[in-house]
Amino acid sequence: MTAIRKLRIIDPDDIAPVPAEPERRAIRVAIATEDLKTINAHFGATHRFAIFEVTADGWALVETIAFDDVSDASGRHDKDGHDRITPKIEALKGCNLLFCLAIGGPSAARVVAAKIHPIKVPTVQPVEAALERTRAMLNGTPPPWLRKVLAGAGVGPAKPSFVDDE
Repeated sequence: MTAIRKLRIIDPDDIAPVPAEPERRAIRVAIATEDLKTINAHFGATHRFAIFEVTADGWALVETIAFDDVSDASGRHDKDGHDRITPKIEALKGCNLLFCLAIGGPSAARVVAAKIHPIKVPTVQPVEAALERTRAMLNGTPPPWLRKVLAGAGVGPAKPSFVDDE
């Protein structure tokens, strides 16, 4: 059995559920990271995901998820038949975006089926770089792929950058 540990950060001011504001666009972003500072891991091989809530105004770490049983760093899976991907996908449910260094095709298809949009970064980079990029897109007019993610997440439509009166 795969050991999964979760650390959830709870703000005392957020204990009572607060209805979402219709104009507020917040998404959950998962980062594959070994050090909680950089995007530096392959999806299947990472021991840890940092989960952030990102809005147009900023972001906050809301949870970390740790795994003991992972694939090797090359992305190859043992031939023992043990599924190491399903527990990760289950643990990431509710996330909208996933940043990682690499993800195999079959795993990417399963992540997409779980309504999580995977984003491969070309090199190791600070977590803040991806979060700032996401925040900036939410603050402006998101690209079509992010509008699709927002619509699929029920977050609400992006504010149009122009108004068509016709």
